[in-house]
Amino acid sequence: MPVLSFANAKGGAGKTTAALLVATDLMDQGYSVSIVDADPQRWISQWAAMSGPQRRLSIIDEVSAGSIDSVIREERDNRDYILVDLEGTMSPLVSRAVSASDLVLVPIQGCAMDAKGGGKVLDLIADLQREERRTIRHSVILTRINAAVTTRALRAVRDHLQANRIDVLTTPIVERSVYRDIFESGGSLHTLDPKTASNLDKAIDNIRRLTTEIVTRVPVRRRKQPSWPTRAWLQAA
Repeated sequence: MPVLSFANAKGGAGKTTAALLVATDLMDQGYSVSIVDADPQRWISQWAAMSGPQRRLSIIDEVSAGSIDSVIREERDNRDYILVDLEGTMSPLVSRAVSASDLVLVPIQGCAMDAKGGGKVLDLIADLQREERRTIRHSVILTRINAAVTTRALRAVRDHLQANRIDVLTTPIVERSVYRDIFESGGSLHTLDPKTASNLDKAIDNIRRLTTEIVTRVPVRRRKQPSWPTRAWLQAA
């Protein structure tokens, strides 16, 4: 089943937020999902501890460069999608995960620092493609975008990506407070109270459009009877 890695060599680019939003929306659509939490901060594992066990979700938070391939092989047999939230640096683990991915997603905010961090991942992909003599599919996700204002820095980032023929997903992740709320309370956009969550309907629509683009790029053949993993849904529990 498809492996999606979220990578940027700079921390704070929004990759963990993007990974969790995409994972929970996939689950809402009926897909089974494994998240490999390879970020040392373990934000997704902390979110999972607050959220409680969920039938369509498995969290793996013990992974290394030496074990990532075997973890992915095991989860491929049990889940529709495997999402890997990588650390905000360049490392052998990042290289192994990128190499094993069906689609590498590179979250970039509209600023030069994020673009440089994303550029390191894109350079890594180019190197791996030459070494392995194959194509590694990859796309950029623009994150924390102001829906009302397009800054000069964001225009510069978009122009640079276009000039270098980098695939950029049409749907950016718009800056919204509800995306932070789920890290504080657990659950997902689909379990928040619309009476208290600001612009929840717009947030859900934003992520559904993004997820639809991703699924279109790497579709999965749905099982009639999913095989659930024996691995504990949260190893840290």
